[in-house]
Amino acid sequence: MKVPPWCKPACWGLVVGALGIMIIGFAWWGWVLGSTAERMAKERADGAVTAILVPICVERFMGQADAAAKLAAFQKGVSWQQSQVIEKGDWATATGSKDPNAAVAKACAQQLAKTNT
Repeated sequence: MKVPPWCKPACWGLVVGALGIMIIGFAWWGWVLGSTAERMAKERADGAVTAILVPICVERFMGQADAAAKLAAFQKGVSWQQSQVIEKGDWATATGSKDPNAAVAKACAQQLAKTNT
C-alpha cells in the first residue's frame, strides 16, 4: 500500500494542533483536571458552610449571660487564643456535631474581635 505524500505532514499537523489546543486550554481557557475541580468545589462548599455558621456562632456567644463583659474579656485576650476559646465554649460546634469546626471558630473569633461592646 502506498501512502500519499501529504499524509505525513497532515498527521504531524494533527499532533501539533492537539498539543497546542491542550496547552492553550489548560493555560488560558480555564480547563482543569477532575481532581482540581473536586478540590475547588470542596473549598467553595467549606467556605459557604463557614459563612453560614459564623453568624450563628456570634449569636450564641452574644446570647450568653453577661455577654458584654465576656466580650470585653474576650477582646482583651491574645488573638491566637481566641479561636480556642470559641472552640472550648462550643459556640463553633454545629447542631448534631460532636467536634467544633476550626474554620468557623477562627472566623467567629475574628468577627467577635471586631464587634463593638
